[in-house]
Amino acid sequence: MRNVVLARVDDRLIHGEVVSVWTPTLSANAILVVDDDVAKDDFNKRVIKSLAPEGVKVFVSSVEGAIKGLLKDPISGERVIVLAKSPITFARIVDAGVPLKEVNLGGMGLRGDRKTFIKNVAASPVEVEAIREMRDKGVHVFYQLVPEQAVIEVDEALGRAGKE
Repeated sequence: MRNVVLARVDDRLIHGEVVSVWTPTLSANAILVVDDDVAKDDFNKRVIKSLAPEGVKVFVSSVEGAIKGLLKDPISGERVIVLAKSPITFARIVDAGVPLKEVNLGGMGLRGDRKTFIKNVAASPVEVEAIREMRDKGVHVFYQLVPEQAVIEVDEALGRAGKE
């Protein structure tokens, strides 16, 4: 598997926190944006690639393409941040056999059937189930907005979501 230093759910994808905090803190030199819709949209791909820090390669891929790419052998020195808008994407990646150890929940805004889940994270019932499925498969799913902030486990939030 490629050397993934961060798998992060954030519906803003590449933005200030990723560029100014996560990328330098983790010495990341590649960002993989995984989103079926963005992968089909040349304009959005150009915009996303333009937001990356200097010297950081950006790839935009469909979920299927990301699975194939992530399962390839690591490249020496490569340090990849994987970004997706929803935990459902990461659940699909894990289900396909990509051995992610952890998934970070970042910004997931209120919209549609999403309800407040934990801190700045809102999740739909389907997204909560995706989080639960990853946890059941041994993936450490947690909330952490920036590296300086303490990790907040999702167990209590999963328990609350299960009672609603």
